[in-house]
Amino acid sequence: MTVVPSSAAPAATAPARTVETSRSSAAPVPSRIAVHFDLAKGQLPENVALGADGTAYVTFAAARQVAAVTPSGGTRILATLPAPADGGVNTPVLAFALTTGIVRMADGTIYFLYASGDAASTGLYRLRPGRAPHRIAALPADGLPNGLAFDAGTKRFYLTDSVLGTISTVPLEGGRADVWSSAPELAAAGFLGANGIKVRGDAIWATNLDHGTLLRIPLRHGRPGPVRVAATGLVGIDDFAFVGAGDQQVIATLNGPNTVVSIDAAGRSRTLMSAADGLQNPTSVAVRGRTVYVLSAAYSTGIDPNLALATLPLR
Repeated sequence: MTVVPSSAAPAATAPARTVETSRSSAAPVPSRIAVHFDLAKGQLPENVALGADGTAYVTFAAARQVAAVTPSGGTRILATLPAPADGGVNTPVLAFALTTGIVRMADGTIYFLYASGDAASTGLYRLRPGRAPHRIAALPADGLPNGLAFDAGTKRFYLTDSVLGTISTVPLEGGRADVWSSAPELAAAGFLGANGIKVRGDAIWATNLDHGTLLRIPLRHGRPGPVRVAATGLVGIDDFAFVGAGDQQVIATLNGPNTVVSIDAAGRSRTLMSAADGLQNPTSVAVRGRTVYVLSAAYSTGIDPNLALATLPLR
């Protein structure tokens, strides 16, 4: 989640082992707006998980909802979480309750995060097909749970907290959330810190919005190894996805700049999509084959939250 203020957070001083990032422009990939969402209903798409048939399962932040968006563009609301008693004004930094990270399992079960500023409702939720959502892990009400990823090998979730600057873990069956890393590279610098998160190979990858960085944290027998800054200079970086089976290419959304970039193994980035393609505060991205799904929440543009589809060039 990134509602980027007009005074964008400055890039942080690069720590040791930082890979210098060079930025270059490229011809935009072919793209189109596939679905326009309803701003008045709070349909600000925050995160996405793909089904095998191309259905996009999304969280609508301001509506506190989970929805399914079919390849034909139909939108079906799967769950709506109740607002906290205070309406969400005590949600840290953002002052509104919102659904954030999402993961979908092969059996159709969906897991998602809810940040409400309320100890009774902030947490990780399970949504089985045809059932009501159920909280399986409480999370700190003074934080902002944001990105969510699942490690199939250890059957554990990893999630970022953008306010507390942490990555925590929760078992698949639910229970207590344990802080896995509170490395300084995850901390906020005035707005929001740790944001998107993925499990890839033997590492946890995460972004830091305020610092404009992509981070790699090795998994050492379940414990975090030293943080490596894989790329810098990514102002307003939110979510990201890997292309292919390895970790040599990353596609990332830059929220405030209204761009989507490709990041190579050396940390170099190039622009793939921009506001000219209809992007309005892009929040999350998913890749299926050569098709890139990009969600725009229009948090600050306030015009057109949407889902854009783009086609990656043949390599």
